[in-house]
Amino acid sequence: MTDPAAPNQQKFTGQAWDAAAYAATGRFVADLAGGVVDLLAPQPGEAILDLGCGDGALTERIAATGAIVTGVDSSPSMLAAAQARGLNVVSCSGDTLPFDGEFDAVFSNAALHWMPNAAAVLAGVHRALKPGGRFVAEMGGHGNIASVIVALTAVLAHRGIDAVPLNPFYFPTADAYRTRLETAGFAVDEIGIIPRPTVLATDIEPWLDAFCEAFLAAVPEADRVRARGETADLLQPVLMAEDGRWIADYVRLRFRARLTG
Repeated sequence: MTDPAAPNQQKFTGQAWDAAAYAATGRFVADLAGGVVDLLAPQPGEAILDLGCGDGALTERIAATGAIVTGVDSSPSMLAAAQARGLNVVSCSGDTLPFDGEFDAVFSNAALHWMPNAAAVLAGVHRALKPGGRFVAEMGGHGNIASVIVALTAVLAHRGIDAVPLNPFYFPTADAYRTRLETAGFAVDEIGIIPRPTVLATDIEPWLDAFCEAFLAAVPEADRVRARGETADLLQPVLMAEDGRWIADYVRLRFRARLTG
């Protein structure tokens, strides 16, 4: 067990996003979102809130259907990239949504798992929707990038750092999230776990920098490159295909729900 007074121990306080790095390492997030966009089925003239819009790549796709889309994100870099696309975006966190009865639908892709205060997020989504409005989203589900988290935990433990309080992710089961949705006042039309092994656009190390900063930032800077390399070494037998591609063990949770009142 790690000494709680260890000098490098810290609690996760937020992921820092860089839009350019995200575009290089994570464009597949939007590219693979066709299923959840189909589930949203946006209609011309509908008011839709894109919760955790990121750089706006998917927001732009939804807006092209004729829907009136507002993007929300808390990252200045991501918001600037979305604004550069000509999109209407608002800066705020997912658990402090300021909207009241303004949207026909709230949509979210690959963002809810970065919002650990799920009760506050769902309360804000409920408040933002018009009567009968729908909430359609995809997020990391139970077991998502499990091998990566195990490898990082082992590498940090070797350095006397407890990875548990650093973990920024919320990857629920379908049953657990259904209960959360129903408790928050939603009727769940469909929800399920979807295993989706995902080929990375880069080697694993740039991906680790982009998505696992919360873990690696706990390692002293002089040792960070070595720690990242050790993590990659542990993951290679599991995630590297025989042709040299890295295939991450993604698992998604996708759902469609609507207001009951």
